Amino acid sequence: MSSLRAPSASLSTLKFSNSKIFRKNLSFPFFCVNYASKSPELAAAGDQNSLRLILHDSLESAGIDTKLARSAREQFRQQVGRLTEIDAETCITICRGADLARTALHIAAEDDSLISHSSVPLPVEAFVERLDDLSTEFCSLFLPPSEAPPEVFLGKLDRFFYVHKGFRRTEMMSDTRALYLHSVLTCRSGSGVLLSLIYSEMLKTLRVCGFLDFDVEIYNPCDYFSFPTGYQKQKFKFSDQPHILSSKLLLVEILRNLKQAFWPFQYGHRSNLFLRAAYAANHPFGPIISGESSSNSYGGFEMASAKAAQHRLGRGVWTCAHFGDMRRALAACERLIILDTEPKDLRDYAVLLYHCGQYEDCSDYLKLYQNAQISAAQIRDVFEEDTVKKLAARVNLILAEKGWNKQTIHQSFWNSSEPW
Repeated sequence: MSSLRAPSASLSTLKFSNSKIFRKNLSFPFFCVNYASKSPELAAAGDQNSLRLILHDSLESAGIDTKLARSAREQFRQQVGRLTEIDAETCITICRGADLARTALHIAAEDDSLISHSSVPLPVEAFVERLDDLSTEFCSLFLPPSEAPPEVFLGKLDRFFYVHKGFRRTEMMSDTRALYLHSVLTCRSGSGVLLSLIYSEMLKTLRVCGFLDFDVEIYNPCDYFSFPTGYQKQKFKFSDQPHILSSKLLLVEILRNLKQAFWPFQYGHRSNLFLRAAYAANHPFGPIISGESSSNSYGGFEMASAKAAQHRLGRGVWTCAHFGDMRRALAACERLIILDTEPKDLRDYAVLLYHCGQYEDCSDYLKLYQNAQISAAQIRDVFEEDTVKKLAARVNLILAEKGWNKQTIHQSFWNSSEPW
Protein backbone atom coordinates (compact mmCIF):
# COMPACT_ATOMS: atom_id res chain seq x y z
CA MET A 1 0.00 0.00 0.00
CA SER A 2 2.97 2.32 0.46
CA SER A 3 3.35 2.59 -3.31
CA LEU A 4 -0.08 4.12 -3.81
CA ARG A 5 -0.51 7.80 -4.56
CA ALA A 6 -3.30 8.07 -2.00
CA PRO A 7 -2.16 9.31 1.44
CA SER A 8 -3.75 8.40 4.74
CA ALA A 9 -7.43 9.17 5.19
CA SER A 10 -6.82 12.21 7.38
CA LEU A 11 -4.24 13.69 5.00
CA SER A 12 -6.49 13.01 2.01
CA THR A 13 -9.34 14.81 3.75
CA LEU A 14 -7.06 17.74 4.52
CA LYS A 15 -5.93 18.01 0.89
CA PHE A 16 -9.49 18.03 -0.44
CA SER A 17 -10.39 20.59 2.20
CA ASN A 18 -7.55 22.70 0.87
CA SER A 19 -8.89 22.30 -2.67
CA LYS A 20 -12.17 23.88 -1.58
CA ILE A 21 -10.22 26.75 -0.04
CA PHE A 22 -8.47 27.08 -3.41
CA ARG A 23 -11.87 27.44 -5.13
CA LYS A 24 -12.79 30.22 -2.72
CA ASN A 25 -9.47 31.92 -3.36
CA LEU A 26 -10.48 32.32 -6.99
CA SER A 27 -12.44 35.35 -5.83
CA PHE A 28 -9.42 36.99 -4.18
CA PRO A 29 -8.11 40.27 -5.69
CA PHE A 30 -5.10 38.45 -7.16
CA PHE A 31 -7.41 36.95 -9.76
CA CYS A 32 -9.81 39.89 -10.09
CA VAL A 33 -8.54 41.45 -13.29
CA ASN A 34 -10.44 43.06 -16.12
CA TYR A 35 -11.41 40.94 -19.08
CA ALA A 36 -9.40 42.42 -21.93
CA SER A 37 -10.12 40.27 -24.97
CA LYS A 38 -12.67 42.45 -26.73
CA SER A 39 -12.74 41.60 -30.41
CA PRO A 40 -11.20 44.29 -32.65
CA GLU A 41 -14.44 44.62 -34.66
CA LEU A 42 -16.56 45.34 -31.60
CA ALA A 43 -13.96 47.70 -30.17
CA ALA A 44 -13.93 49.64 -33.43
CA ALA A 45 -17.71 49.79 -33.55
CA GLY A 46 -17.99 51.23 -30.05
CA ASP A 47 -18.65 50.01 -26.53
CA GLN A 48 -21.63 47.69 -26.76
CA ASN A 49 -21.94 47.69 -22.98
CA SER A 50 -23.27 51.25 -23.23
CA LEU A 51 -26.38 49.79 -24.86
CA ARG A 52 -28.84 48.30 -22.44
CA LEU A 53 -29.68 44.61 -22.26
CA ILE A 54 -33.44 44.57 -22.11
CA LEU A 55 -34.54 41.18 -20.81
CA HIS A 56 -34.70 41.83 -17.07
CA ASP A 57 -36.08 45.37 -17.39
CA SER A 58 -38.70 44.23 -19.88
CA LEU A 59 -39.88 41.41 -17.62
CA GLU A 60 -40.04 43.69 -14.59
CA SER A 61 -42.09 46.25 -16.49
CA ALA A 62 -44.61 43.45 -17.01
CA GLY A 63 -44.69 42.68 -13.28
CA ILE A 64 -42.38 39.63 -13.32
CA ASP A 65 -39.86 39.44 -10.46
CA THR A 66 -36.28 39.19 -11.77
CA LYS A 67 -34.33 39.55 -8.52
CA LEU A 68 -32.81 36.06 -8.68
CA ALA A 69 -32.11 36.34 -12.41
CA ARG A 70 -30.33 39.68 -11.90
CA SER A 71 -28.25 38.23 -9.06
CA ALA A 72 -27.17 35.25 -11.19
CA ARG A 73 -26.33 37.57 -14.11
CA GLU A 74 -24.20 39.74 -11.85
CA GLN A 75 -22.30 36.68 -10.61
CA PHE A 76 -21.74 35.70 -14.25
CA ARG A 77 -20.40 39.18 -15.01
CA GLN A 78 -18.02 38.99 -12.06
CA GLN A 79 -16.60 35.64 -13.14
CA VAL A 80 -16.18 36.77 -16.75
CA GLY A 81 -14.52 39.94 -15.49
CA ARG A 82 -11.75 37.83 -13.96
CA LEU A 83 -10.62 36.50 -17.33
CA THR A 84 -7.60 38.29 -18.68
CA GLU A 85 -6.80 38.09 -22.37
CA ILE A 86 -4.21 35.43 -21.58
CA ASP A 87 -6.54 33.48 -19.29
CA ALA A 88 -9.26 33.49 -21.93
CA GLU A 89 -6.98 31.72 -24.41
CA THR A 90 -5.54 29.11 -22.02
CA CYS A 91 -6.90 25.58 -22.01
CA ILE A 92 -9.64 24.79 -19.50
CA THR A 93 -7.43 22.49 -17.41
CA ILE A 94 -5.21 25.34 -16.22
CA CYS A 95 -7.58 28.35 -16.16
CA ARG A 96 -7.21 30.40 -12.98
CA GLY A 97 -8.80 33.70 -13.88
CA ALA A 98 -12.39 32.55 -13.48
CA ASP A 99 -14.08 29.57 -11.93
CA LEU A 100 -15.56 28.00 -15.06
CA ALA A 101 -17.78 25.62 -13.11
CA ARG A 102 -19.33 28.43 -11.08
CA THR A 103 -19.75 30.51 -14.24
CA ALA A 104 -21.67 27.67 -15.91
CA LEU A 105 -23.79 27.22 -12.78
CA HIS A 106 -24.66 30.93 -12.71
CA ILE A 107 -25.83 30.58 -16.31
CA ALA A 108 -28.07 27.72 -15.19
CA ALA A 109 -29.25 29.69 -12.14
CA GLU A 110 -30.42 32.63 -14.26
CA ASP A 111 -32.31 30.44 -16.71
CA ASP A 112 -33.85 28.44 -13.87
CA SER A 113 -35.19 31.60 -12.27
CA LEU A 114 -36.60 32.78 -15.62
CA ILE A 115 -38.62 29.64 -16.27
CA SER A 116 -39.52 28.41 -12.77
CA HIS A 117 -40.42 31.73 -11.08
CA SER A 118 -39.10 30.11 -7.92
CA SER A 119 -38.47 32.20 -4.81
CA VAL A 120 -35.44 30.02 -4.02
CA PRO A 121 -32.19 30.37 -6.02
CA LEU A 122 -30.46 27.43 -7.63
CA PRO A 123 -28.02 26.04 -4.97
CA VAL A 124 -24.80 26.79 -6.84
CA GLU A 125 -22.51 25.90 -3.93
CA ALA A 126 -24.18 22.52 -3.47
CA PHE A 127 -23.36 21.60 -7.06
CA VAL A 128 -19.79 22.86 -6.64
CA GLU A 129 -19.55 20.39 -3.74
CA ARG A 130 -20.76 17.62 -6.06
CA LEU A 131 -17.87 18.38 -8.39
CA ASP A 132 -15.39 18.14 -5.52
CA ASP A 133 -17.00 14.88 -4.37
CA LEU A 134 -16.29 13.32 -7.77
CA SER A 135 -12.56 13.84 -7.28
CA THR A 136 -12.75 12.54 -3.71
CA GLU A 137 -14.48 9.37 -4.84
CA PHE A 138 -11.98 8.82 -7.64
CA CYS A 139 -9.09 8.97 -5.15
CA SER A 140 -10.77 6.55 -2.77
CA LEU A 141 -11.64 3.96 -5.43
CA PHE A 142 -9.57 4.35 -8.61
CA LEU A 143 -6.33 6.18 -7.82
CA PRO A 144 -3.45 4.21 -9.44
CA PRO A 145 -0.02 3.55 -7.88
CA SER A 146 2.36 6.50 -7.82
CA GLU A 147 4.71 4.92 -10.38
CA ALA A 148 1.90 4.33 -12.88
CA PRO A 149 2.42 6.11 -16.24
CA PRO A 150 0.08 8.97 -17.29
CA GLU A 151 -1.81 6.68 -19.69
CA VAL A 152 -2.80 4.42 -16.80
CA PHE A 153 -3.83 7.36 -14.62
CA LEU A 154 -6.03 8.85 -17.36
CA GLY A 155 -7.41 5.42 -18.27
CA LYS A 156 -8.49 4.98 -14.65
CA LEU A 157 -10.10 8.43 -14.71
CA ASP A 158 -12.00 7.58 -17.91
CA ARG A 159 -13.20 4.34 -16.40
CA PHE A 160 -14.33 6.10 -13.23
CA PHE A 161 -16.11 8.90 -15.10
CA TYR A 162 -17.76 7.03 -17.95
CA VAL A 163 -18.19 3.51 -16.52
CA HIS A 164 -18.36 3.67 -12.73
CA LYS A 165 -20.25 6.99 -12.56
CA GLY A 166 -22.02 6.42 -15.88
CA PHE A 167 -21.67 9.87 -17.47
CA ARG A 168 -22.73 9.84 -21.13
CA ARG A 169 -23.33 12.20 -24.03
CA THR A 170 -26.83 13.20 -25.04
CA GLU A 171 -28.19 14.80 -28.17
CA MET A 172 -28.75 18.41 -27.09
CA MET A 173 -31.93 19.03 -29.03
CA SER A 174 -33.64 15.95 -27.62
CA ASP A 175 -33.08 16.90 -23.99
CA THR A 176 -32.28 20.49 -23.04
CA ARG A 177 -31.21 19.36 -19.56
CA ALA A 178 -27.97 18.31 -21.26
CA LEU A 179 -27.15 22.03 -21.64
CA TYR A 180 -27.02 22.91 -17.94
CA LEU A 181 -24.23 21.87 -15.60
CA HIS A 182 -26.43 21.21 -12.57
CA SER A 183 -28.66 18.89 -14.61
CA VAL A 184 -25.65 17.04 -16.05
CA LEU A 185 -24.29 16.46 -12.54
CA THR A 186 -27.70 15.18 -11.45
CA CYS A 187 -28.67 13.06 -14.47
CA ARG A 188 -25.09 12.16 -15.54
CA SER A 189 -26.02 12.92 -19.11
CA GLY A 190 -24.94 16.01 -21.02
CA SER A 191 -23.42 17.75 -24.00
CA GLY A 192 -19.81 17.21 -24.95
CA VAL A 193 -18.74 20.67 -23.81
CA LEU A 194 -20.19 20.21 -20.32
CA LEU A 195 -18.63 16.76 -20.00
CA SER A 196 -15.31 18.41 -20.90
CA LEU A 197 -15.90 21.00 -18.19
CA ILE A 198 -16.59 18.38 -15.50
CA TYR A 199 -13.58 16.34 -16.64
CA SER A 200 -11.33 19.41 -16.44
CA GLU A 201 -12.64 20.34 -12.99
CA MET A 202 -11.72 16.89 -11.68
CA LEU A 203 -8.23 17.23 -13.13
CA LYS A 204 -7.76 20.68 -11.59
CA THR A 205 -8.84 19.43 -8.18
CA LEU A 206 -6.54 16.42 -8.41
CA ARG A 207 -3.64 18.72 -9.36
CA VAL A 208 -4.31 21.08 -6.44
CA CYS A 209 -4.41 18.12 -4.05
CA GLY A 210 -1.07 16.82 -5.34
CA PHE A 211 -2.35 13.65 -7.00
CA LEU A 212 -1.58 14.80 -10.56
CA ASP A 213 2.07 15.46 -11.38
CA PHE A 214 2.04 15.75 -15.19
CA ASP A 215 0.53 18.18 -17.71
CA VAL A 216 -2.82 17.18 -19.19
CA GLU A 217 -4.79 18.36 -22.20
CA ILE A 218 -8.45 17.58 -22.84
CA TYR A 219 -9.53 16.32 -26.23
CA ASN A 220 -13.01 17.75 -26.84
CA PRO A 221 -14.55 15.92 -29.83
CA CYS A 222 -16.29 17.91 -32.54
CA ASP A 223 -18.63 15.07 -33.49
CA TYR A 224 -21.86 14.07 -31.74
CA PHE A 225 -20.95 10.67 -30.32
CA SER A 226 -17.32 10.63 -29.04
CA PHE A 227 -16.44 11.36 -25.42
CA PRO A 228 -14.05 14.02 -24.08
CA THR A 229 -10.90 12.47 -22.68
CA GLY A 230 -7.53 13.52 -21.28
CA TYR A 231 -4.06 12.87 -22.63
CA GLN A 232 -0.54 13.86 -21.65
CA LYS A 233 0.20 17.33 -22.97
CA GLN A 234 3.67 16.34 -24.20
CA LYS A 235 2.00 14.09 -26.78
CA PHE A 236 0.07 16.97 -28.30
CA LYS A 237 -0.30 16.87 -32.09
CA PHE A 238 -1.07 19.81 -34.36
CA SER A 239 -4.19 17.99 -35.57
CA ASP A 240 -5.55 18.14 -32.01
CA GLN A 241 -5.75 21.94 -32.07
CA PRO A 242 -9.42 22.19 -33.21
CA HIS A 243 -10.41 19.83 -30.39
CA ILE A 244 -8.86 21.85 -27.54
CA LEU A 245 -11.12 24.22 -25.65
CA SER A 246 -9.87 27.51 -24.27
CA SER A 247 -11.61 29.03 -21.27
CA LYS A 248 -13.45 31.62 -23.33
CA LEU A 249 -14.37 29.16 -26.07
CA LEU A 250 -15.90 26.79 -23.51
CA LEU A 251 -18.23 29.53 -22.24
CA VAL A 252 -19.06 30.60 -25.79
CA GLU A 253 -19.93 27.02 -26.77
CA ILE A 254 -22.21 26.62 -23.74
CA LEU A 255 -24.07 29.83 -24.59
CA ARG A 256 -24.32 29.14 -28.33
CA ASN A 257 -25.77 25.71 -27.60
CA LEU A 258 -28.38 27.39 -25.40
CA LYS A 259 -29.14 30.01 -28.04
CA GLN A 260 -29.62 27.37 -30.71
CA ALA A 261 -31.75 25.10 -28.50
CA PHE A 262 -34.12 27.87 -27.36
CA TRP A 263 -34.27 29.94 -30.54
CA PRO A 264 -38.02 30.59 -31.07
CA PHE A 265 -37.79 29.82 -34.79
CA GLN A 266 -36.76 26.19 -34.99
CA TYR A 267 -37.51 25.57 -38.67
CA GLY A 268 -36.39 27.18 -41.89
CA HIS A 269 -32.78 27.84 -42.86
CA ARG A 270 -30.85 24.90 -41.44
CA SER A 271 -27.87 26.62 -39.91
CA ASN A 272 -28.62 30.34 -39.76
CA LEU A 273 -30.71 31.40 -36.78
CA PHE A 274 -30.89 34.99 -37.96
CA LEU A 275 -32.41 34.13 -41.33
CA ARG A 276 -35.10 32.00 -39.68
CA ALA A 277 -36.17 34.88 -37.45
CA ALA A 278 -35.85 37.49 -40.21
CA TYR A 279 -38.09 35.42 -42.48
CA ALA A 280 -40.74 35.07 -39.77
CA ALA A 281 -40.54 38.80 -39.03
CA ASN A 282 -41.97 39.75 -42.41
CA HIS A 283 -43.84 36.62 -43.41
CA PRO A 284 -47.39 38.02 -43.11
CA PHE A 285 -46.46 40.89 -45.43
CA GLY A 286 -44.43 39.04 -48.03
CA PRO A 287 -40.94 37.67 -47.49
CA ILE A 288 -38.28 40.06 -46.27
CA ILE A 289 -35.82 37.50 -47.59
CA SER A 290 -35.74 37.53 -51.37
CA GLY A 291 -33.35 36.59 -54.10
CA GLU A 292 -32.71 33.02 -52.98
CA SER A 293 -31.92 30.47 -55.62
CA SER A 294 -34.55 27.85 -56.32
CA SER A 295 -32.45 25.21 -54.57
CA ASN A 296 -32.56 27.21 -51.32
CA SER A 297 -36.10 28.57 -51.55
CA TYR A 298 -38.53 28.03 -48.73
CA GLY A 299 -41.14 25.32 -49.15
CA GLY A 300 -44.63 25.11 -47.72
CA PHE A 301 -43.42 23.48 -44.50
CA GLU A 302 -40.93 26.28 -43.73
CA MET A 303 -43.51 28.94 -44.54
CA ALA A 304 -46.05 27.31 -42.25
CA SER A 305 -43.46 26.98 -39.47
CA ALA A 306 -42.50 30.65 -39.72
CA LYS A 307 -46.14 31.68 -39.65
CA ALA A 308 -46.81 29.46 -36.63
CA ALA A 309 -43.86 30.94 -34.75
CA GLN A 310 -45.06 34.44 -35.52
CA HIS A 311 -48.56 33.51 -34.31
CA ARG A 312 -47.22 32.08 -31.04
CA LEU A 313 -45.21 35.20 -30.29
CA GLY A 314 -48.08 37.45 -31.33
CA ARG A 315 -50.36 35.98 -28.66
CA GLY A 316 -47.69 35.84 -26.00
CA VAL A 317 -46.67 32.19 -26.04
CA TRP A 318 -42.98 32.84 -25.49
CA THR A 319 -42.01 29.31 -24.57
CA CYS A 320 -43.22 26.06 -26.09
CA ALA A 321 -41.91 22.49 -26.05
CA HIS A 322 -39.70 21.87 -29.11
CA PHE A 323 -40.39 25.41 -30.37
CA GLY A 324 -37.92 27.47 -28.37
CA ASP A 325 -38.10 29.90 -25.49
CA MET A 326 -37.79 33.63 -26.08
CA ARG A 327 -36.59 34.37 -22.54
CA ARG A 328 -33.71 31.90 -22.58
CA ALA A 329 -32.76 32.77 -26.16
CA LEU A 330 -32.53 36.44 -25.17
CA ALA A 331 -30.55 35.56 -22.03
CA ALA A 332 -28.03 33.53 -24.06
CA CYS A 333 -27.62 36.39 -26.56
CA GLU A 334 -27.09 38.93 -23.79
CA ARG A 335 -24.43 36.83 -22.10
CA LEU A 336 -22.64 36.37 -25.43
CA ILE A 337 -22.63 40.15 -25.83
CA ILE A 338 -21.11 40.48 -22.35
CA LEU A 339 -18.39 38.04 -23.45
CA ASP A 340 -17.55 40.24 -26.50
CA THR A 341 -17.51 37.35 -28.94
CA GLU A 342 -18.33 38.43 -32.50
CA PRO A 343 -20.59 40.94 -34.32
CA LYS A 344 -23.12 38.29 -35.39
CA ASP A 345 -24.28 37.99 -31.78
CA LEU A 346 -25.38 41.63 -31.95
CA ARG A 347 -27.35 40.92 -35.12
CA ASP A 348 -29.03 37.83 -33.66
CA TYR A 349 -29.97 39.74 -30.52
CA ALA A 350 -31.40 42.57 -32.63
CA VAL A 351 -33.77 40.31 -34.55
CA LEU A 352 -35.12 38.86 -31.29
CA LEU A 353 -35.66 42.39 -30.00
CA TYR A 354 -37.69 43.04 -33.14
CA HIS A 355 -40.03 40.17 -32.29
CA CYS A 356 -40.35 41.49 -28.72
CA GLY A 357 -41.48 44.90 -29.98
CA GLN A 358 -38.27 46.56 -28.74
CA TYR A 359 -37.78 48.47 -31.97
CA GLU A 360 -35.56 51.28 -30.67
CA ASP A 361 -33.12 48.82 -29.08
CA CYS A 362 -33.32 46.64 -32.19
CA SER A 363 -32.31 49.63 -34.32
CA ASP A 364 -29.39 50.45 -32.01
CA TYR A 365 -28.01 46.92 -32.12
CA LEU A 366 -28.42 46.68 -35.90
CA LYS A 367 -26.40 49.89 -36.25
CA LEU A 368 -23.73 48.56 -33.92
CA TYR A 369 -23.57 45.34 -35.92
CA GLN A 370 -23.30 47.20 -39.22
CA ASN A 371 -20.50 49.40 -37.86
CA ALA A 372 -18.67 46.32 -36.63
CA GLN A 373 -19.03 44.67 -40.02
CA ILE A 374 -17.59 47.72 -41.77
CA SER A 375 -14.48 47.50 -39.60
CA ALA A 376 -14.17 43.71 -39.95
CA ALA A 377 -11.72 42.58 -42.62
CA GLN A 378 -13.42 39.31 -43.50
CA ILE A 379 -15.55 37.75 -46.20
CA ARG A 380 -19.22 38.64 -45.76
CA ASP A 381 -22.36 36.87 -46.83
CA VAL A 382 -24.02 39.27 -49.26
CA PHE A 383 -27.41 37.64 -48.79
CA GLU A 384 -27.26 38.00 -45.00
CA GLU A 385 -26.13 41.62 -45.23
CA ASP A 386 -28.98 42.41 -47.62
CA THR A 387 -31.43 40.86 -45.14
CA VAL A 388 -29.99 42.98 -42.32
CA LYS A 389 -30.45 46.15 -44.38
CA LYS A 390 -34.06 45.27 -45.18
CA LEU A 391 -34.82 44.54 -41.53
CA ALA A 392 -33.20 47.82 -40.48
CA ALA A 393 -35.28 49.71 -43.07
CA ARG A 394 -38.47 48.13 -41.78
CA VAL A 395 -37.59 48.99 -38.16
CA ASN A 396 -36.99 52.61 -39.18
CA LEU A 397 -40.42 52.74 -40.84
CA ILE A 398 -42.07 51.37 -37.68
CA LEU A 399 -40.28 53.93 -35.51
CA ALA A 400 -41.45 56.70 -37.87
CA GLU A 401 -45.10 55.75 -37.43
CA LYS A 402 -46.91 58.17 -35.14
CA GLY A 403 -49.30 55.54 -33.79
CA TRP A 404 -46.60 53.17 -32.47
CA ASN A 405 -47.05 52.66 -28.71
CA LYS A 406 -43.93 51.28 -27.08
CA GLN A 407 -45.44 50.61 -23.64
CA THR A 408 -48.44 48.69 -24.99
CA ILE A 409 -46.30 46.34 -27.08
CA HIS A 410 -43.89 45.60 -24.21
CA GLN A 411 -46.61 44.73 -21.73
CA SER A 412 -48.74 42.67 -24.10
CA PHE A 413 -45.77 40.51 -25.09
CA TRP A 414 -44.86 39.32 -21.59
CA ASN A 415 -48.23 39.52 -19.84
CA SER A 416 -50.02 36.80 -21.77
CA SER A 417 -50.69 33.53 -19.94
CA GLU A 418 -47.99 30.90 -20.06
CA PRO A 419 -48.58 27.73 -22.10
CA TRP A 420 -48.42 25.19 -19.28
